[in-house]
Parts: sequence; structure tokens; C-alpha cells
Amino acid sequence: MGCEMLILFAALLFSAASAAAADGSLCATDGIPIVRNISEITQDSFPIPGLSHITVAGALAHGFKEVEIWLETVAPGGGTPIHRHSCEEVFVVLKGSGTLYLASNSHLKYPGTPQEFPIFANSTFHIPVNDVHRVWNTNEHEDLQFLVVISRPPMKVFIYDDWSMPHSAAKLKFPLFWDEKCYHQTPPAKDEL
Repeated sequence: MGCEMLILFAALLFSAASAAAADGSLCATDGIPIVRNISEITQDSFPIPGLSHITVAGALAHGFKEVEIWLETVAPGGGTPIHRHSCEEVFVVLKGSGTLYLASNSHLKYPGTPQEFPIFANSTFHIPVNDVHRVWNTNEHEDLQFLVVISRPPMKVFIYDDWSMPHSAAKLKFPLFWDEKCYHQTPPAKDEL
């Protein structure tokens, strides 16, 4: 009976160590390999319809301090929510086409009517700090895919129901969906404009 208990105990330790190692690879705050093949990383879906996401290099997932890089794919008719954040964001469109909606009226009490900018493969665009925006795949036949580089990670996002919603009513989302597994502290208080 003692030998069987020892084998059972060893099996439990091995399965716990394997689970910890698997979780550690998701939240490897000590860094990531210098070279990785993005096609071998699984793109996850989150509660944003039509949006798939990979954190290529992240603050909470990989320990990066100054920048974060994402690869996102948006299905036809899908897109990001109307939102803002207190960091700069740069997009490089890899394939597909769509529309950037950008309200540069951060000094007003609400976003207001956004400007519309067509985006397409091999185009790049940036979002200034706290400008309310959304990216939408307006192409009915092809996915929209882009790399996103953000400054000052991890990002705190304020989500709006519509373009007339007051900034003070925007809902804080932190950590972001893809950072929830790696975030182990109490979220900070809401940022101010």
C-alpha cells in the first residue's frame, strides 16, 4: 500500500508541475524566445464578435515594459468596440480592408461624430492618446488583419456604447480579455482624461 501511495503522490506532483509549466508559458513574464513563428501561436477568440487576437509580445503575458505587439484578425462585419486609452497605438494592416472611425474631440464631454478613414493592406495608421476610435471590417468578403503596437502597456480601455456617450460614463475594461489569465493584482482606479 505504501508503494501505491508513493506512485499516486508522484503522479499528482507531476501533473501539478505540468499544469504550472503550461500556465507559465502563457504568462512567461521572464520573456519569450528571441525568434518565434507566429503561425504556430494560436489566435484566440474573446467576447468581441468577429475578433481574434494573439499577444505577440506583451507586458502581462511576457514581461515587456515599454511596448506591446498584437496580431488581430477581424471577420467581415466585425470590429473593435468604440473605445479610448491613455497610450499611443500604431496599426500596420497586413491584409483586407476596412474603416477607421476616429473622434479627435477628447477635449469635449463626449466623443462626437467620428471621421472615417479607409484602411487597406499595406497601410498604417496611428491613434493619438485618448482619442476615441473603432476599427471595423467593412469588406464583406475578406478578413481584416493587422499588427498593433501600443505604448505604455498594459492598456486600460474605456468602452463606449455610442459616440454620444459622455467620457465620464465610459466603462473601464482592465485587464483586457487576453490579459485576464496573467493579471494577479487588484486593478487600479479609473484613469482621468
